[in-house]
Amino acid sequence: PVAAPAAAAAPAADDRKKRTARSEARIEALLGHLQPTLDATLRRAERKLTRTKDEIDAEAEDEEFGVAAAEAVEEEEEENEMEDPLDAPLYNPKNLPLGWDGRPIPYWLYKLHGLDQAFVCEICGNQTYHGRRAFDQHFNEWRHSHGMRCLRIPNTKHFHGVTKMDDAVALWEQLQEKQELEQFKAERDEEYEDSDGNVLNRATYEDLARQGLL
Repeated sequence: PVAAPAAAAAPAADDRKKRTARSEARIEALLGHLQPTLDATLRRAERKLTRTKDEIDAEAEDEEFGVAAAEAVEEEEEENEMEDPLDAPLYNPKNLPLGWDGRPIPYWLYKLHGLDQAFVCEICGNQTYHGRRAFDQHFNEWRHSHGMRCLRIPNTKHFHGVTKMDDAVALWEQLQEKQELEQFKAERDEEYEDSDGNVLNRATYEDLARQGLL
């Protein structure tokens, strides 16, 4: 009497496994059918994240007149025609730097790192550096150090941020004058005391001594 229910439960469990397997197969087939649509949706979402405010406003105006829908269809057709994105012509009208995948980096990332700012260094032979980080780092690199050696100026921290040769030479002269003033000079810095207790520098003391005033 106990064995009969157990024997009846075995076919039911097999039926559930078969139904589950058939359902999984249908889901996988449906996912494979929808995969191109999902990929296109993901690409479109990524493009929206990289658009500027002006581009978003322009798209909103186009949608009011039905232009955006037509352009979306054209973009979808172009994406379907491009089987291999590596064979497609590189569209880079803003001349953005290329990322690890060989494609232009997003414009928002370009702006975030300040790469839209260009700094020209005359000491480096009018080399252009994009972004504050690259500009600050180049003062310790070989090109700038070589330019400073050609000017016969040590490449110290005093010259960080100086890009013009005339400015570097003028600053070097000021530093030399300041250093010369700070150096110890016996005639100026040695002190003497006369019989009345007055403290005089060496030049003044010797002058008064020669005149017999001490």
